[in-house]
Amino acid sequence: MTPDVMTVAPHDPSRDLSRRSLDRRQVLVAGLAASALLATAAVPSPAAAAAGPAAGITGRRTSLPTARLPRPTGPYAVGTVALHLVDRSRAEPWVPGTSARRELMVSLWYPARPGGSAHPVPQMTAGAAAHFGSAEGAAAMNLGMAPGSVDWGATLTHAHEAAPVDHRAGQLPVVLYSPGLGDPRTWNTTLVEDLASRGYAVVTIDHTHEATEVEFPDGRLATMRIFDRVPPTDPEAISALLEKAVAVRVADSRFVLDELARLNRTRFGGALDLRRVGMFGQSAGGFTAAQTMHDDRRFLAGINMDGEMDYVGGREPDGTHLSGVALDGLDRPLLLMGSGSEGSGDCRQQPSWAAFWANTRGWKADVTLTGSRHASYTDAGVLLPRLARQGAVPEGGLAGAVGTVPSHRALAANRAYVASFFGRWLRGHDDHLLDGPSERFPEMVFAR
Repeated sequence: MTPDVMTVAPHDPSRDLSRRSLDRRQVLVAGLAASALLATAAVPSPAAAAAGPAAGITGRRTSLPTARLPRPTGPYAVGTVALHLVDRSRAEPWVPGTSARRELMVSLWYPARPGGSAHPVPQMTAGAAAHFGSAEGAAAMNLGMAPGSVDWGATLTHAHEAAPVDHRAGQLPVVLYSPGLGDPRTWNTTLVEDLASRGYAVVTIDHTHEATEVEFPDGRLATMRIFDRVPPTDPEAISALLEKAVAVRVADSRFVLDELARLNRTRFGGALDLRRVGMFGQSAGGFTAAQTMHDDRRFLAGINMDGEMDYVGGREPDGTHLSGVALDGLDRPLLLMGSGSEGSGDCRQQPSWAAFWANTRGWKADVTLTGSRHASYTDAGVLLPRLARQGAVPEGGLAGAVGTVPSHRALAANRAYVASFFGRWLRGHDDHLLDGPSERFPEMVFAR
């Protein structure tokens, strides 16, 4: 299927980003050992990077470890389409000095009728999967996986390409997903597919040149460029970079929502209900969701999964460089989901979360998944344990990457709380899971 190419009018975006994501990139760019403040697994050492097969994997490596994504739990089958979008109103912000306009790849996931492609689509395209597993990819940088140690291209989704929309689901509330810094849009497919199977249209966004790789339909691979011109040891320069990065992410998100209005008319027969729009994301993506809500009132509800909301360019958050959403709060609902990583958890342990908590006027809740780590809110939580059983273990061990919470419990909790939140605020169906501690999920601790 040939993705669509479209344009839209300019926006006036704002700002923000996550300290934990910053630390990971600082370590990468400076070539240093992992910081003790990293909330995800350590960046692999040069020795570990050299231990795996060569980084430039181009073909399928069927002898390598592979993993399967867990099945969605909703009543509907899942369809998906990949879309190539071009915002001709914006120059490409991370490659200055060219005439390039801002290009994005997004995927739309939705409840589907049987039909479409005969086989489920892969989680990642071949070129993206090869780079994801290389020394420059997010698997090494964010998870500590040895380059070339996993056949990432072998993982299949449960979705069928271009399957017809299942109109039994009615008009579909729309939820945008923004990934963590460096991660591709595909790195929370488990949660995205589950929402789609429950009757949502979910749009995942690749933030070009911020993700370690984005593959376009013509085979071009856009790699990470955001640190090209930033001194890795200059806190003020990095703070400015973080502010720019979130401004770009917010502009991306608003552009995508504008494009959905056109797609809804021309391609989806009005199946998308653009009066009911939410957003969620992990790490920098969670920050992006909150800041996008702050800047654009079309976004009615959001979830921030373990993303701080400041522009701190050094190692320690100190309540400075706060974002607009932290300073102003929101008048619409936002769920904070913390992890067991250092500096996360209860909002009172994080200056930017504490500021948001004090300043917000809308509904809010703050939950922490006991025994989790930063990456527990991504596909790492379910895929890494399966890969570890085949010998592909992150540097620093599995617990360092995804914590000690059993993967099936983390999966069930993530799915239940995300579905409960959007069910309550986009569909008017309150299952009361967010009212307080639940016997069903004793691992999920509420801040009081």
